[in-house]
Amino acid sequence: MQQDIAATRPLSMAVPKFVRVPSGTNGVAMDTNERIYLSPPEVLGDERERVMQAIDDGWLAPVGPDLNAFEAELADTAGVAHAAAVASGTAGLHLALHANEIGVGDEVIVSSLTFIASANAVVYTGATPIFVDSDASWNADPDLVLELVEQRRPAAVVITDLYGQCADFPRFTARCEELGVLVVEDAAEAIGASAHGQRAGSFGDIGVLSFNGNKLITTTSGGAVVTNNADDAGRIRHLATQARQSVAHYEHLEVGFNYRMSNLLAAFGRAQLATLPERIARRGAVRTWYESLFADIPGTALNPIPSWSEPNHWLTCVTIDQEQAGFSAGQLLDAFAAANVEARPIWKPLHLQPVFEGCIVAGGAVSESIFTNGVTLPSGGYVRGGGWHDRIEAVIRSCANP
Repeated sequence: MQQDIAATRPLSMAVPKFVRVPSGTNGVAMDTNERIYLSPPEVLGDERERVMQAIDDGWLAPVGPDLNAFEAELADTAGVAHAAAVASGTAGLHLALHANEIGVGDEVIVSSLTFIASANAVVYTGATPIFVDSDASWNADPDLVLELVEQRRPAAVVITDLYGQCADFPRFTARCEELGVLVVEDAAEAIGASAHGQRAGSFGDIGVLSFNGNKLITTTSGGAVVTNNADDAGRIRHLATQARQSVAHYEHLEVGFNYRMSNLLAAFGRAQLATLPERIARRGAVRTWYESLFADIPGTALNPIPSWSEPNHWLTCVTIDQEQAGFSAGQLLDAFAAANVEARPIWKPLHLQPVFEGCIVAGGAVSESIFTNGVTLPSGGYVRGGGWHDRIEAVIRSCANP
């Protein structure tokens, strides 16, 4: 029943306004009835000035100096040589696969516990997704990935860095390389994170970032492909600009896509990226606050952080054992909704999505349990100040101590 409640609860369709947070503060003042969003866009720096400068200089679209600079800064952030800024993280995933000729007849291993874009991009190419369950870290189980790679010999794997924490890529990337299996790191949620001393986006052959409005940094919409492979980077830029040839007239030898980011959005993104360390620190403080809040509530556990991982704390989540806690994930979600606080279920595993009925899945029980018993908590960097935390804590306490 908990799963049915979480799966069917309607979500607000309102678009959250951005939160302007003065640099160095813990939060902003708020009306006690104002809606608290899960992860609204936050303005911490000189976004307005950067955008106005691009306008004043005449660099609106499609390309320009801010786009070039943003790509260089993204590559540096991910610890790779190249970046191509595109229209969305989904576009980046599609380009990563298409540029490497993944298509009809191919199989691609995909994390099951993630947003649907990871699998949609596979289907765009005509390939078939095969889903892999999570392990105790909530990310894809490396042993299951290896088992599938050996058994199925897929054309590619697309593994997600869930909720801002890198998957354990070193456990399977070497074998994938030996077998010629393309490794795409879906780092849409993980910019600025690292694992085993390596930065998100740099694992495998190609990494993909997202700058959607709810991410740690945003360009309002947008994404990027990051890689050390110069050929892949050049090919992806070519495909993202309608595959136009470098001649005076419009010459096309293949079908391309309108997937390039504009210079104006890149200008906004540069200002956001400049404050990335502060954003990670603020969300880390939110995580620490939740740790103290749930410490004395039995049967609850936050999304785990392995010893080798340094996440960006994009979203903090909690799982609830109803027998021990005395309340369920569904009841906590209902209580948040009644208090005008946005919280959401954990991603519904893709192998449970009706659109992917009949697809192969390795395991499934772990991700299903996380979905059934999990809640994604309000995690914006503002929630520890200005009265936000008081409302959130009151909701949680009302469930724990009815």
